[in-house]
Amino acid sequence: MHILIIDDDRAFLSTLSRRLEMSGDICVSAFDSVEAAYASDSNNEVDAILLDMQLGKESSLNAIPELKARYSPTHLIVLTGYASIATTVAAIKKGATDYLAKPVSLKEIIHRLSGSAVTEDHNFIPLSPGQVEREHIERVLQENDGNISATATALGMHRRTLQRKLQKFSRGT
Repeated sequence: MHILIIDDDRAFLSTLSRRLEMSGDICVSAFDSVEAAYASDSNNEVDAILLDMQLGKESSLNAIPELKARYSPTHLIVLTGYASIATTVAAIKKGATDYLAKPVSLKEIIHRLSGSAVTEDHNFIPLSPGQVEREHIERVLQENDGNISATATALGMHRRTLQRKLQKFSRGT
C-alpha cells in the first residue's frame, strides 16, 4: 500500500511515517505541504492520502479535489486538531472519504485505511453547551464562506462578539 501524508507538523509527520512503514506492507511518501507533494517525483497513483486540514494558516480543504484527481486515492482522510461537524461536512463534500481528529492512534488510521472503524469505545458522551455553541457557530461560518460579518448577522450577534468567541475557540477554551 502506498500512502501520501501531507502535514506541516514535521514531528508528527516523521513519527506517523515511520510507524506506518513499520506496521507492515506500507510505503509512505511524506510532505509538509501540498505544493511539495506536487513538486515531487512521487508516484501519481497512491492508495491513500492523509491530509492535515490546517497547513500553516490555510485550510487544505480546497486542495482535496485536485489531490483526488492527481493521485486517484481509494481513501483521502483529513486529519485535524480542531474537529467540528461543519468542517467534517465540508471535507466530505470536497471529496474526503474520512475525517479523523488528532490525536489519532495508529490502530485507528490502519483500520480506517482497511475500510473499517475501531469500535473499542461504546460510551456516548454528550456535547457540552459550549461545544454545541461552537458547532453551531462553525456551521454558520462555513455556510457564509468564512465571512465574519455575514455570520454575525445570521447569528444575531455583534461582529466583535463573534470574533471574541472564535478567538476563544482557537485557544481551545
